[in-house]
Amino acid sequence: MGTEKMDRARIHDATQNLLNRGLGNLWYPVVPSWQVKDRPIGITRLSQNIVIWRDKDGTVHALEDRCPHRGARLSLGWNLGDRLACWYHGVEVDTTGTVVDVPAMPDCALTGRGGLKSYPAEERNGAIFLWFGDAAHAEPAPLDLPKQLVSDEYGAILCTATWNCNYLYAIDNVMDPMHGAYLHAASHSMSEGAKHADMQVRPTDTGLIFEKVDQRDVNFDWVEFGNTNALWLRLEIPYGKGAGPGGNFGIVGFVTPIDEDHCRVFFWRTRKVTGWQRDTWRFLYRTRLEGLHWAVLEQDRELLEHMAPNARNQEFLYRHDLGLGRVRTQLRKMARAQIETLAKAGHSMETAA
Repeated sequence: MGTEKMDRARIHDATQNLLNRGLGNLWYPVVPSWQVKDRPIGITRLSQNIVIWRDKDGTVHALEDRCPHRGARLSLGWNLGDRLACWYHGVEVDTTGTVVDVPAMPDCALTGRGGLKSYPAEERNGAIFLWFGDAAHAEPAPLDLPKQLVSDEYGAILCTATWNCNYLYAIDNVMDPMHGAYLHAASHSMSEGAKHADMQVRPTDTGLIFEKVDQRDVNFDWVEFGNTNALWLRLEIPYGKGAGPGGNFGIVGFVTPIDEDHCRVFFWRTRKVTGWQRDTWRFLYRTRLEGLHWAVLEQDRELLEHMAPNARNQEFLYRHDLGLGRVRTQLRKMARAQIETLAKAGHSMETAA
């Protein structure tokens, strides 16, 4: 095989590997805010081991979960505020990933050495987001979120869970409005509507909308895919007055890869409510609706976790799959561009994400 063909093959393989474990140069929600308290916690996201903790002011910090001394998990150590101390030998590492003290050997050459990857962190609407930059994009881009998560006109409640499937399956699932009329046919909110539909794609400033041409505000009738330095999905489901104020019930979703076989889903349930109406809606949600919504999510989870092996490589797609096909193409282009940029800059392709 010639050098050019070998390079193309390497880029193709690296692109697919990157897609499978999660695109870099994006913000991802990684844990709900309530999960990070006094002690450091260890997580895996995008196949990377990460330690997260809060300093004395409550600010969140995140590092590669590895002590530079012997490789012990820093998440098992002590939170000293602006630094972590390794449980194994007490080595102290600051928020930049630099060793600032080796108590067992005051003049140790390890002091002052860096090398641990640090992750820019932001806390938004009950979740902690991290920037997963590659070797060419260490500095984060601005984190822009849909208005339903940042505007005072909306109330939002976070639901999050771990699913035992590759994150791409979860994205495909949300990009498929037609499954609502079948998989969720017995749902309290998706029991109405036609079992067939014509579908179309509409471009937006941040991505696209995939929708039923002949039905709106009846079932799960449309979905929006957006890329604003974070990948998100948005949809609405019609609700009657008995479900409280605010009109349609909205969902803004993010899917964060854990590794190639697991992902963490973050779904904010939103309604356009303020003041006493927001309080009323939150009360109704917690007391009447939350269990019903989790039941719908469990249907999605159960189906995706039992897909046939290598299902995405053995598909026969038809027109109702146009939306997920468009998103797959966008993600593939993003992955390839990331790999090619690293290669041109002289970085290893393995440093992607």
